[in-house]
Amino acid sequence: TWAATLLQSSNVAWQYGVSGPFWYASGATIQVLLFGVLAISLKDVAPSAHTMCEIVRARWGKGAHITFLFFAFCANIIVTSMLLLGGAATVEALTGMNYELASFLIPWGVILYTSAGGLKATFMASYLHTMIIFAVLITMITIVYIKVYSSDEIYKFLDQTVSYTEDQCNNIYSTDGAGTDSYYQDADGNKLMACGPVAGNSQGSYLTMLSGDGLMFGIINIVGNFGTVFVDQSYWQSAIAARPSSAAKGYLLGGICWFAIPFSLATSLGLASTALMLPINSAEAGSGLVPPAVADHLMGQAGSALILVMLFMAIVSTGSAESIAVSSLVAYDVYREYFNPEATGKQIL
Repeated sequence: TWAATLLQSSNVAWQYGVSGPFWYASGATIQVLLFGVLAISLKDVAPSAHTMCEIVRARWGKGAHITFLFFAFCANIIVTSMLLLGGAATVEALTGMNYELASFLIPWGVILYTSAGGLKATFMASYLHTMIIFAVLITMITIVYIKVYSSDEIYKFLDQTVSYTEDQCNNIYSTDGAGTDSYYQDADGNKLMACGPVAGNSQGSYLTMLSGDGLMFGIINIVGNFGTVFVDQSYWQSAIAARPSSAAKGYLLGGICWFAIPFSLATSLGLASTALMLPINSAEAGSGLVPPAVADHLMGQAGSALILVMLFMAIVSTGSAESIAVSSLVAYDVYREYFNPEATGKQIL
């Protein structure tokens, strides 16, 4: 689970309503399920492969190998950057820690135990950390829909949010409540806050799947995530390390379970942010600050701590997998392929 999954899924709920979480969750579930089919035959087709680029080299030659190696490194860099930047922004918002300092300190937890435990540590961390993420997720759903509010109340609040006119929204999001120094819109008249009808949604509602912008996001998300799954060495190394029977079951169950994380988090914290009309502007939502803002509003410091724990679990487990992925690509597809073809296993390690 990426940090972006936890943070940006609520952003699309803030933007598009209930269609956003559905399309976000669908965007990678499809690819993970399809990757399970590939994992079944991987051991039969390439039993001695260590990376996906080795398979490309054997099948299509050096040119294709270099091309896929470039895109594999790009995918790892992009995913790691999302982990660090999203995590640092949330840590800064919740604790006040300097953004650059947070970006520097976060990777050290990953580096220490990955260097000590290797791939085994990655598998153990992924399992344990996902359990903790689900525990926090269930807590947030319980708080929003059972303990503090109910589904009926959130539904009514969302209806109320889209019923406001532009003038009413300007009054709500102003310094004195009368429209003075309103921060509802920017200088160009673009809406900054979640208030009033949603452009592109049927009847302007947050509670509809008939969303033009939401559908467009879904198409982009599904197409784009084929690259982030099939070109990410961390998925391949899990399939290579597992037995074919285990890999098939693992990716099937993993795809189904993964759907629940962004969908549940976004339909609880994401929709709650618009239902309660918290003063979150579009820039803050785009930085992934919707979940921490809602958790802090509902639970105070305890909510902030839970979001930090959940975020750290996602960063460390995914960061560990990405670190092992990069090291595998460097060792097998750069060092052994182009510098020392006769390298032994000890030299590669």
